[in-house]
Amino acid sequence: MRLFLFVLTSVLSGTSVALDNGLMRTPPMGWLAWERFRCDIDCDNDPKNCISEKLFTDMADRLAEDGWRELGYVYVNIDDCWSSMERDQQGRLQADPKRFPMGIHNLSHYMHARGLKLGIYGDMGSHTCGGYPGTPLDKIELDAQTFADWEVDMFKYDGCYSNASEQEKGYPLMSKALNATGRPIGYSCSWPAYQGGLPPKVNYTQLGEICNLWRNYGDIQDSWGSVLSIVDWFFDNQDVLAPAAGPGRWNDPDMLIVGDFGLSLDQSQTQMSLWAIMAAPLFMSNDLRTISADARRILQNKALIGINQDPLGIQGRRIVKEKSGIEVFFRPLQNNGSALVFFSRRSDMPYRYQTSLKKLNYITGSYELFNAFTYRTMQVKDATDFVVSVNPSGVVTFLVSAPAKINRRQFYSGGKLQGPAFEDAEENSLPPVFL
Repeated sequence: MRLFLFVLTSVLSGTSVALDNGLMRTPPMGWLAWERFRCDIDCDNDPKNCISEKLFTDMADRLAEDGWRELGYVYVNIDDCWSSMERDQQGRLQADPKRFPMGIHNLSHYMHARGLKLGIYGDMGSHTCGGYPGTPLDKIELDAQTFADWEVDMFKYDGCYSNASEQEKGYPLMSKALNATGRPIGYSCSWPAYQGGLPPKVNYTQLGEICNLWRNYGDIQDSWGSVLSIVDWFFDNQDVLAPAAGPGRWNDPDMLIVGDFGLSLDQSQTQMSLWAIMAAPLFMSNDLRTISADARRILQNKALIGINQDPLGIQGRRIVKEKSGIEVFFRPLQNNGSALVFFSRRSDMPYRYQTSLKKLNYITGSYELFNAFTYRTMQVKDATDFVVSVNPSGVVTFLVSAPAKINRRQFYSGGKLQGPAFEDAEENSLPPVFL
């Protein structure tokens, strides 16, 4: 399609070399503590929710036993407030002995025994954002080796209490130090978020060479307004951000808050759909022990995960912005497929939006559109108008393919989709390729 060729050409022209550690060729997926549990260290009065090894083993059990791991949610990531206030006698970071009595190495073994991976947090400044010991320039090699000795699988390097000069030296040094340990450790940089997220202060070519993913923008909060501000910033700056992303190097718009308190059902579907279009890391920050069935269905949606994990790794773009409040987002996928998201900014009532694939720059031909939430399929020709009814602050998300070119059975066990949402699916209703 013309649009696909334009996007692919623009991406390739701006491509930077990815960090050469072989990791995160598709966006990483898992669970991260910060947004939901913050820096709750009151284990005496709040033992269920405090930052402790029990919280992380609980979440690991849920990932391993409730169908998350098989879908790709494999990282269990510790954020701030995990460490002791003092380094040990050898100058090494150490976990708080009361809240992590078995230590981080034991916790990584717990994850690995369940087919999961452990992520950990540090900060370039003298202290972390929560006031715990940081990893300044003179501690980088020591802390990188400590994380490797603990068999950690991912490291997030924050930037509180550091300045631009320290960040310019420290983020590349940590990349080198992690690689020098010989252990494969995915590297998440917060560098661009501390420099405004945009050139000339941010060099995305360099970021792609030293980091697997990076935070570009401020922290997400548990509100629709926060999600919308992130969406606006990322797509208003898509010409800069989209070319920076690709296999092994990802823009990170921050955590999924689906399953928390601030989003409606429609808004939850919107966040998940747009994070999939953006090729964003999918790190949930919620309580998997109590998550609702609706939130779980959204986060475990195979079609949306398939869009997010597409091996081409091309970050999608907003291609239409209507005065009516309807916006359309597009992402090219493997096997000549694509994804479309119709999003409504309206707050009044469902809006019936009429368009055609031809208007969206698809080439002449017949296409199959699979609705990622209703699991219904329709056949359309490029010039045939169709109508999508989009709820206020909601989305309609389609996987688009030319059905004659697809052998869909090969993607499903026994020709049947797996899971309760697909139990009655017949062969002729199978969705297009998305895995």
